[in-house]
Amino acid sequence: MPHRSRSSKSYIAEGRLKKAIALNGDYYLIQFGHNDEPNKGERTTDPNTTYRQYMTQYIDEVRAAGAKPILVTSMVRRQWQKEDPNKINDSSLAPYVAAVKALAKEKNVPLIDLNASSRQLCEKLGKQGCLEFSPVKDDGSYDNTHLNEKGSLMFGQLVVEELVKVVPELKPYFRDKPLD
Repeated sequence: MPHRSRSSKSYIAEGRLKKAIALNGDYYLIQFGHNDEPNKGERTTDPNTTYRQYMTQYIDEVRAAGAKPILVTSMVRRQWQKEDPNKINDSSLAPYVAAVKALAKEKNVPLIDLNASSRQLCEKLGKQGCLEFSPVKDDGSYDNTHLNEKGSLMFGQLVVEELVKVVPELKPYFRDKPLD
């Protein structure tokens, strides 16, 4: 079966939230957005209505299970502005990022702003530098949304760095940097 990406809506519709909660975790990192954007067919949600509703459901169900939700904003797509090729154009995700930030504040949920930290990293490295962690598609072009192994380690480290700041009791469970 081919890989199918999920949105906040399709993950719930497929029963995956219930399965995740059944694992009885203590903490749940919750991140959606890329596949909620327009033109994703039935997966599409509106950042101001349905996306907020689904994200609220995640928070409420995780808490009802006695666990702690942690919200994570979507990492940037590595799409570069035409007017300033050294800056990321992340306008399509901005409404979803804003919705997550607002929910974190309203519902008192720790927030990892991966969108901000990944933008900062990508803009520091530049378009060419980002190619090192961008998978190559079958047609030879670069995938500017997903990550290869090197990118997974880099972006995972961004998440860990923020996670131990917003949920300090987790710090003893993480290394300062990944193993080589």
